[in-house]
Amino acid sequence: MGAGAIATSLNAFSQNRGKIYRIGFLAPDSVDPGSDQFLRALVDGLRKYGYEEGKNIELDFSWADGNYDRLPRLAAELIDRRPDVLAGVGTPSLMALKNATRTIPIVMVASGDALATGLISSLATPGGNITGSTFFGKELMLKRLELLKDAIPGIKQVAVLVNPENHTTESNMRAMNDAAKSLKLKLYRINVRREPDVAAAFHTMSNRNVEAVAVFEDAVLYANAKAIADLALHQRVPAIGFPEFANNGGLIGYGANFSELFRRAGYFVDRLLKGDSPANIPVERPTTFDLVVNLKTAKALGIKIPQSVLVRATQVIE
Repeated sequence: MGAGAIATSLNAFSQNRGKIYRIGFLAPDSVDPGSDQFLRALVDGLRKYGYEEGKNIELDFSWADGNYDRLPRLAAELIDRRPDVLAGVGTPSLMALKNATRTIPIVMVASGDALATGLISSLATPGGNITGSTFFGKELMLKRLELLKDAIPGIKQVAVLVNPENHTTESNMRAMNDAAKSLKLKLYRINVRREPDVAAAFHTMSNRNVEAVAVFEDAVLYANAKAIADLALHQRVPAIGFPEFANNGGLIGYGANFSELFRRAGYFVDRLLKGDSPANIPVERPTTFDLVVNLKTAKALGIKIPQSVLVRATQVIE
């Protein structure tokens, strides 16, 4: 269905003001909707535009529990429940939604490089039935390597934890390998598909004289942030990842403010429910990035973080 047909279908939503709209939400991990900070931000973002669960919207959450193979089936089940708008977090979830429907509008709550993965055709006019927010994972991972080198100038060998089932992994890894040469770093890629792979990854590191760890942007790695941070500390290996990683005990966290991305999803949902075509709603990139330094972990590792890094931090954990 073309953009005009999608817009016509969406206009019908706004004609029934008494309707309770159903928003289907698909994620590759598993969280508690009542306590997760990102989902609370999503609810806050919807409330900003006048949407409250039980009053005029119904949130239909579906979780893959870290098993990406389940995503196509879960996407189909969400669509069978006739949502007015779909929302997805993470490239694997969004690819599953895109493959399942070309008519129901989809909001990218957060997605790594939606252009490179083919989710959209351009930022200004995404085309099709998808709009929302995207971040460029390559840029984040390159920045993490630079920060590691700034914080610990002597390191030479870095393990990189990735999920090979994530569509952005291969292109991001190629970019990192290129950047590592100029930073005089040797990278060791270690795959983590499921929770049990985390412990195995650190066992592999112990045999390779790894001096630091960099963690990719991926739902499975997010869900296991504390386990990764705990194992890194146990093996006395400094580690860098997304901001929440440092809050879970990792040495450094850098990345987009995901709470803001979830909050911003309310804007896109509102536009779609009011009849705008997703094909013509520009996709946004995050403007807020957080650098979190965990000095408690640094002290435990016997590392002194340079002042040049600390002055750039948005949060320092002591």
